[in-house]
Amino acid sequence: MKQTRIFFPLAVLIFAATALPRSTNSVQAAAQAQQSPPTVASIVDRDVSAIEKLVVDAAETMPEDKFDFTPESLRISGSEYRGVRSFAVQVKHIATSNWFIWSPLTGEKLPEGLGDDGNGPANLKTKAEIIEFLKDSFALGHRAAATLTTENMLRAPGKSKSTRLRLAEFGVSHAYDHYGQMVEYLRMNGIVPPASRPKSD
Repeated sequence: MKQTRIFFPLAVLIFAATALPRSTNSVQAAAQAQQSPPTVASIVDRDVSAIEKLVVDAAETMPEDKFDFTPESLRISGSEYRGVRSFAVQVKHIATSNWFIWSPLTGEKLPEGLGDDGNGPANLKTKAEIIEFLKDSFALGHRAAATLTTENMLRAPGKSKSTRLRLAEFGVSHAYDHYGQMVEYLRMNGIVPPASRPKSD
C-alpha cells in the first residue's frame, strides 16, 4: 500500500515534467505560426524604426541650451570646423532630407519652408519644434516603407531616377551618417549618447 502511495505522486510529477516542455513548445510554435512572414515593406519599416530611435533619442538628450552648439566654438587646435552645421541644424537637416527622399514614395506634398540648402525651415527655433519636425519626417518614412511591394520596389516613382527601394533605404543610410555627427556633438558636451549607455538588467 505504501508503495502505491509513493508511486502515484511520483508518476504525476514525471508526467508533469515531461508534458510541460511540450506544452511550452506548442505555445511557441503557435505564436510563430501566427506571425506574418517578412515583406519588403516590413523589413524597410524595421530599418526606419532603428534609425528613428537612435536619432530621436539623441536629439531629446541634448539640452536645449546646447542645441545651437557647433564644434567651432571649442576652438580645438589644428581643427577645421568653420561653417559646420549646429546640432539643431543637423537634426533639421535629417528631417528635411527625409521629406525630400521619402515623399516621392507616398506622393505627399512637401512642408512649407524646407528651402534649397538642406538646413530645414528657418522658423523652427526651439528644441520642441525641431523634434516635432523630426518625428513627423520619420512618420513619413514609415508611410513610405508601407508602399513597397515586390512588384513595385524596383520601379522609379514619378520623375525620380532611383528605384523605390533605393530611395527608401537611402533615407535610412543618410540619417545614420548624420546620427554619427550628432553622437560626436553630444560627446563634445560630456554627454554619452543613449544608445552607448550601459543597459540596465
